[in-house]
Order: sequence, then C-alpha cells, then structure tokens
Amino acid sequence: MDKLKMATPDLTELNIEKIGKLFPNVITETKDEDGNLKKAVDFDLLKQTLSKNLLEADDERYRLDWPGKKASLLKANTPITKTLRPCREDSVNFDTTENLYIEGDNFEALKILQESYLGKVKMIYIDPPYNTGNDFIYKDDFAKSKEEYEEDLGTTDEDGGKLFRNTDSNGRFHSDWLSMMYERLVVARDLLKDDGVIFASIDDDEVDNLRKILDEIFGKDNFIAQIVRNTNSSKNQSLFVSVSHEYCLIFSKNMGKLMEVHANNKWSVPKNNVEVYVAKIKQLKAENLSDSDISEELKTLTKYPRFIDFTNYWYFDKRGLYRKDNIGGVKNGNIKPLMNPLTGKDDPVPPGGYRYNEQKLNEMISENRIHFHEDGSLPTIKRYLHENMEQRPKSIMSDDQRPDYSLMASFNTPFDNPKQLSFMTRILKVIEKDCIVLDFFSGSATTAHAVMQLNAEDGGNRKFIMVQLPEPCEESSEAFKAGYKTIAEIGKERIRRAGQKMMNDKLSIMNGKKKIVNGRKKIVNGELLMVNEKAKEQQSLFGDEVNSQFTIHNSPLETDSQLDVGFRVYKTDDTNMKDVFYHPAGLKQEELFKLESNIKEDRTPEDLLTQVILDLGLELSLPIETKKMLKNTVFIVQTNALVACFDNDIDFKIVNTIAELKPFKVVFKDASFKDDKDRINVEERFKRLSPETKVTVI
Repeated sequence: MDKLKMATPDLTELNIEKIGKLFPNVITETKDEDGNLKKAVDFDLLKQTLSKNLLEADDERYRLDWPGKKASLLKANTPITKTLRPCREDSVNFDTTENLYIEGDNFEALKILQESYLGKVKMIYIDPPYNTGNDFIYKDDFAKSKEEYEEDLGTTDEDGGKLFRNTDSNGRFHSDWLSMMYERLVVARDLLKDDGVIFASIDDDEVDNLRKILDEIFGKDNFIAQIVRNTNSSKNQSLFVSVSHEYCLIFSKNMGKLMEVHANNKWSVPKNNVEVYVAKIKQLKAENLSDSDISEELKTLTKYPRFIDFTNYWYFDKRGLYRKDNIGGVKNGNIKPLMNPLTGKDDPVPPGGYRYNEQKLNEMISENRIHFHEDGSLPTIKRYLHENMEQRPKSIMSDDQRPDYSLMASFNTPFDNPKQLSFMTRILKVIEKDCIVLDFFSGSATTAHAVMQLNAEDGGNRKFIMVQLPEPCEESSEAFKAGYKTIAEIGKERIRRAGQKMMNDKLSIMNGKKKIVNGRKKIVNGELLMVNEKAKEQQSLFGDEVNSQFTIHNSPLETDSQLDVGFRVYKTDDTNMKDVFYHPAGLKQEELFKLESNIKEDRTPEDLLTQVILDLGLELSLPIETKKMLKNTVFIVQTNALVACFDNDIDFKIVNTIAELKPFKVVFKDASFKDDKDRINVEERFKRLSPETKVTVI
C-alpha cells in the first residue's frame, strides 16, 4: 500500500529526468546529505554538449544577473510541505462553485498548485508591486543555505508579516524585487497550458528588468507585445515629463502552439469605448441634427485619443453609421472603371486596380456599399460600425484607464488604485470562454470581477483562481476605516458584492422579460413570439436595417447557463502532518511511543482531504460530496475520482461499501488500521472487489 508524500514536487529531480532523456551522457551520480547515491548533472559536460566550440572557463555573457538570482532559482525548485486549508465561512457556494480564492503567500500557493494545475491555466494576469521606492514586497533571505530554505520557506517576522517596504535607499533595491518576481514566475510558467499567455502590468521603474526576466523564463521567441496603457493620470513629481501611462507585457508559453490554435481565430476585442461613442451618437440624434452636422461633431470627437478607433466613422446611410475605406491598394487588380452615379462619368481607377472583380463590385453597388464622390475622388467601400464592432488588440490602449474608485465605493470596498474593470474584461476577451484564469497578485480582485462579468454577458464558463496575501490595511486608509483589516478581506467582499449584483440584475431582467411576454405575446400556430421593442428602438439609431446582433451586443446575462458567482476560500498553512510523517527515521524510540497519530491535532477531515486532493494532483474545484456510510464519514470527489475516509476505526464493512463505488483512488489514515496485517487485508480486498482502485494512506 503506497503512502502519499504530502509535499510539493521536487522540480530539480524532475528537471534532471528531462535532461537525462535528451542527453543521457551528462547524467552522473553524487551523494546526498545521508550518503545515498542520487542522480546529478555534469554541467560542464552539458555546456560542452550544447556548444559547437571548445569551451573555456568564462563567465562573461549577455544576461541579467543580480545578487540572489541563483538562490531564487533554488527556492523555485525546492519542494515544500505547505498545504491549503478550506475556509467555508469566507466562501460563497463552496459545494458548487469552481472558482478559488487563496489567501496567503503567493509563492507558497503557486508551489502548492503545481501538480493539480500543471498545464491547465489559459491566462495569467498579474499586477505586481511596481517597485517605486515605496512598495511592499515579499521578504526573502538570500544568504540562507539550501537546508535552511527547505525548513524556512516563507518565514514571518514577530508580527507574522511577510512584507517589507522596499525603499530605494535599500542596497538591494532592484535585487530584492527581481528575486521576488523571478521565483514566482518560474513556478507560474509551468501552470500555463501550451497555448497559454501571461499579461503583466508594470510601470517605468521595472519594465526593462521585468521584460528581461520574462525573456529568460518564457523565451524571447514567445514575446507577443508590450502594450502602452494611457492611465489618464500623471506623476506630478516629475520635473520634466508628465508620465501618464504604464505597460502590460504579454508573453505566450509556446508561440508555435498559440499560433496553431488561433490560426483561424485571431485575437479580437471590442473597439475602445464603443459604448460611449454609440451613446454620443444617440445624443446627437436626439438633438435633431442633420447627418452632415452629426458628421462634423464626430470628426471633432475622434480627435481625442479615447475615440481614435472611430476615426472616419462619420457617415450615415439607410443601413447605418460607416467609415470610408480603400477599395484598391492591390497589385494586378481589376482595372475596369466604375461609373459614378452622382456624376454620370467613370471614376478614376485606384493604383493597381480594384481589389474586387467586376461581379463583386456590381453587387456592392446594388447594395449601396460603395461611397461615391461628386468631386471625382476615388470611390471607397463602406465599413459599417455594427459589422465591425471588434478589432485586433492594439499596442496602445487609449481608453479611460483611471482607477475604478467609484465602482469600489459602490460596493463599499475602498481600495487604493484598483485596476479598471473595463481593462480586465478587454484582455480577457482574447481567450476562450471555457478556461482557467489565474491572478496571484489579486489585490482588489478586479480579475475575478471581470471573469464573472464576462460570463454574465456571453454565457461563458471561465473560472478564476485568485491569490492574495492578507496584507494589513494601513490604519489611515479608507478601507481600514470601513472595517477591512487586510487586502484579502477587501477582495473577497468585492467578489461577494459583485456576484450578488449580477444575480440581482439577472433576476430583474428575467422579471422584465416575463412582463414583456405577458403584455405583448402573440400566438401563432401555438408558438409564443416575442417582440424585442428595445432592439427596435436601438436599431433606429444606426439605420433601418442594422444588424440585430449589434443592438443586443451588450445586453447582460443573455444566457440560460447557471452563472457561477461563488468561490471556495483556501488559506495557506503548514502541513497537516507531524514531523514523524516526513522524517520517521529521525525520531527516537521513546518519542515514537508517545505518538498516537502522525496528524496534527487541530486539523479537520476537510483539511486532510484538501491536502490529499493536492497531493494526488486533482483540481480543487472538483465537486465534493460528504456522506455518512455505516457510521463513517466518507468524502466522494468527482463521483468516483477519489473516495476518502479519515475515521479512526475502519472495518471491512465500510471497506466493502467503498469498493462498491469502484473509485479510481481511495485514501485512509494510516492510524485507521490496527496493524500491518489489517492494511494488507484491506489492499487484498480491493484487489478482489475493485481491482482498478489504487489504495493509499497518509
């Protein structure tokens, strides 16, 4: 009967195995601390294997180095025995939700999630400390040995704090920040799917360094873009230039795989501020202005950066609002002239000819999709706004990116510089609707809010994993005055209130639809027909034949799927197991007799179940059912993926009952059995009743 290791994987050993498969000749042996032989890598031989020339000792090369980098990499590869403990009282819909909120050190959380979410996350978004000289970052001590790291990962100060203010007077100002980011990104990369992407917001202070470590960890070939975001705010302390932007770096895990997946499905997002632009047009229409007057107003409006995406969307016809676009711009195109119906003469042919053949051009003319000019200018094609609501994301984002202070105030969850919800929903739209999104610098939980909001709008099934240290709120802050002691409390409460608002909105819409049905239904051949008066009203804004999909594009919660606004809260903690579990040989005989269990006394069966789920590499979002069977408490995870019973007294009746479920894996406590004979009998019984089941103990 196997015994679970109850620790995160040793990445060093896994990496040695991978290298050995590629280059068996570089694998050697060395001795561990106890004198036992173990595999190792001959690094000099590996470097020579990867070089076309004879190598000499020379440490000079192009790379980013800093004090603590090697220790940071060691820390990323070192296994830990930390675990997560469920917190039902802070959760919403714990038994049914697939969303996770992890409260604790994000490095520990990433290590803990390594096996369960290896290669399963589609998008990582992070908004880490910007290292401006006044930011809190995680403590790290790079003078410690490997042994000390193994025993003391994530230490706290006397007050339990894991953060310190990294001022620019600190001699390791950049090094501390880089090490903190490096080790977390190394671990986080493995959680991404092959076609996964990471978005990282940052400002001028560390953008160059962050770009370099992302280049190193993800590879330069996997760089996608460096977005410049207009924040509509300025750092007035600057003497020379008012800085009103920040950046968002985007990398893929595997560019080849990402390009393959999106070969016929390019990234697409709504045009910046399209709702605001549409509202402005509606306002101008209500003022009874002529089309030409509205066009002049729109020309002025699109001079502002916020509306740069609508340049040339100034014209109207029966079909709606459109912009003029080049109908030529090709080589060896159609050179037959078009007769201009306004002048009765042939218009000049664009250089290189028309991009459409004669038949297609005639169809477009008959559909009034060609814009002709009376002054003899080249004809252009009409591009209607309602047919081109989306575009490829641009490397310069000019929409309003000021922090959502008003939104946070409406939820009574004040927060300094919250990331704007519209920015998060924009970047989340480039990924598929059914995926996992991870944010391990969660802050005010804007990412979680955006995930739920998008699901409400398009019926998606995106799931979020938020990670946030319970960083204390400053006593002078509005958050502290409102009763929030930590940043994590703000984030959790925001998710609760945002989710409740979405459910209220959904209920309101459903009630409104019932009223429309009852008041305006028509019975034709026994079928119920509904007339969407709201859609008709919006159609008149852009033309009589406007695409109805555009008119209801932003209608929230138009879906029959169940909206998941819950989240399971877990908190990082020390292992559930006593030292004897990991180091039984180091225990003296007289100490061994004093121990009745290898499990800590303050741990619950749900605590044990969570660590078992993680140790077996199962996702924390799987449904969990708790049943009473023959006076025993039994946990059933994902129907029969895992069945666990941690009661002290296990007899063969409950063993037989569990075996009837034909589970893939079964876990008991080692202390549940009186002796080795009972354990062997249990294993033999499963071999007979459910031979596919793997039986393990803790």
